[in-house]
Amino acid sequence: MEERAFSEIYRRLFLAYGPQGWWPADSPFEVMVGAVLTQATNWRNVERAIGNLKEAGVLSPEAVLQLPEEELARLVRPAGFYRQKARRLRALSRAVLSHGGIEAFLSLPPGKLREILLSLPGIGPETADSILLYAAERPVFVVDAYTRRIFSRLGFIRGNEPYEELRALFERCLPRDTRLYQEYHALLVRHGKEHCRARPRCHGCPLRELCSFEKGK
Repeated sequence: MEERAFSEIYRRLFLAYGPQGWWPADSPFEVMVGAVLTQATNWRNVERAIGNLKEAGVLSPEAVLQLPEEELARLVRPAGFYRQKARRLRALSRAVLSHGGIEAFLSLPPGKLREILLSLPGIGPETADSILLYAAERPVFVVDAYTRRIFSRLGFIRGNEPYEELRALFERCLPRDTRLYQEYHALLVRHGKEHCRARPRCHGCPLRELCSFEKGK
């Protein structure tokens, strides 16, 4: 039943919003940088920070490590927590280079790559899985705050389950397909911004007929 329901949710979201083309980036390393910078901020701020890095010509692991940490922090300042994020980007860059560069790093077995990412400062499961899904293009479902909010309101989860439990649920209920996971995650983000906000906008919601929250009003 869950498998059919999860597929129907995807179908309705895709019909409502169309393909999202996420993650917007020119290179896998830019995806990795964006995954770190987007922590605790909105995407507009991340775009400004990445724009600064591009303008300075330092959007590579080698360039990140050659740049003084204070200068790197200045460039990523629009993303907030800029000193912490500068340190995290340097640690990530060191890990990439110590494993032979971007291509070799992202070609590691998914379990090993995830283990390395989770060992780095400031990288938790959501950030690690974003890198696996969008930079390494591995079929790993990303669970974020939008996913929890939407599926708890739909009545499938409580919303406070451990991350790994929810990731396993989605990977069990959906075909293991990288493009599907990318599109589904992006559609959930879009829906969380358009309708399923902290204060929901239920009028016109494409999932309204399926929603336990709406029925309980």
